[in-house]
Amino acid sequence: MAKTRNSDRDTLVRQSAGVPSAADDISAFLEKAKEIKPQPGGGGRLIFALDATMSRQATWDRACHIQAEMFQEAGKIGGLKIKLVYFRGFGECRASRWFEKSDELARAMSRISVQGGRTQIGKVLSAALSAAADEKIAAVVYVGDCMEEDVDMLCDRAGQLGLLGVPMFLFQEGRDSVAESAFREMARLTNGAYCPFDAGSAQQLAELLKAVAVFASGGHKALKALDKSGGRGARLLLEQIKRS
Repeated sequence: MAKTRNSDRDTLVRQSAGVPSAADDISAFLEKAKEIKPQPGGGGRLIFALDATMSRQATWDRACHIQAEMFQEAGKIGGLKIKLVYFRGFGECRASRWFEKSDELARAMSRISVQGGRTQIGKVLSAALSAAADEKIAAVVYVGDCMEEDVDMLCDRAGQLGLLGVPMFLFQEGRDSVAESAFREMARLTNGAYCPFDAGSAQQLAELLKAVAVFASGGHKALKALDKSGGRGARLLLEQIKRS
């Protein structure tokens, strides 16, 4: 009970201070996610970037499952290509080839173990810029919990992605205030969106990621088809589109 009371108290503190609630953030995410447009010739390319430092073990395991669902849904209407970018340990940041099959990406992720270290989001953004310079990228999805870098440098690189028309969708586990501020600004600069999550909202965010993947691959028509098949994330996105 103490944990519940503390959670309620934190929510009240945030509301009284004018800080957006998790529900507000999810609503804002949906509003922004509907603006993703399929990139001609892009083949539904998404960069899936993950913080693989020691604090990320639980999220890494969830991500392995979520990416498979993204492939399955997008594959029904036109396919999805995902480039995995992750960082961990002391200065290690790696970018994979483009994966077109969920089992191949799942195998690659299963071979990666989390390691202690500081964030390297700047390298993630550099990898995204390099990929975007070579081919059309629909969006960059980033999952992490903290930020330990020069925020101005990160925003400069995010701004460059924004100029290339590549939105960033940043998902934060927990509510570290420094990371939240940086993630929100990077989302703004790229015309993307920020959304927090925790164990209680992880399934909803998985549904949203599937809907974003489908929309990036096939646009509004594909999103409607996903909704008819029972995709909860698609219904949420469509509701936002109708309100605009």
